[in-house]
Amino acid sequence: MKKFLEEFKAFALRGNVIDLAVGVIIGAAFQAIVKSLTDDIISPLLGLFAKTDFSYLSFFIGEVEIRYGAFITAIINFIIMALMIFLLVKSMNRLASIGQKHEEEPPKAPTVKTCPYCFTEIHIEATRCPHCTSELEIKQS
Repeated sequence: MKKFLEEFKAFALRGNVIDLAVGVIIGAAFQAIVKSLTDDIISPLLGLFAKTDFSYLSFFIGEVEIRYGAFITAIINFIIMALMIFLLVKSMNRLASIGQKHEEEPPKAPTVKTCPYCFTEIHIEATRCPHCTSELEIKQS
């Protein structure tokens, strides 16, 4: 049991787990802001067009109420949340890459050359042009 508790302590205090916990807490707080934005600003503005509060749109099947307005509001919440997370991650990646040096790829060695007689592209190691049959100089490197 002691070994189990030590392993759990090592796991729980690992940096990634703490970062994840902080992210979940901040995400929950951020979700409350997005929900308020949708419920208190966007839904009433959409309600201007529907002539009613958008989140209360519903219909009945028998005695069961189907609240499709609340479902549409949840979809809007998701889209706004996904957009905000995308913008946040994109800006964080941009900030992280500012200090990093981008490695440029070295130029690739040419694989073709041009025949000096007929100006056709041929393989770099060719000693005779396949089009005009001229003998080509071999470059010594």
